Amino acid sequence: MPQRTVRFTIRPDGRVEERVEGVVGDSCQQLTEKLEAALGTVERKESTAESFLQPETQNQTLPAQLN
Repeated sequence: MPQRTVRFTIRPDGRVEERVEGVVGDSCQQLTEKLEAALGTVERKESTAESFLQPETQNQTLPAQLN
């Protein structure tokens, strides 16, 4: 599993910038929604390239055994 990181930059004027790394798809929004609610009004959201990727899934087919 890749490392997931949430980075915050607090600007001198009080604005907070948040950047999520290592999370693919819309999982980023689920990860940060409570943090954003606690911080206040979200002025802007900008998606990174990772947000457009699909999570990798592994499928395995097992043969059915008839007795």
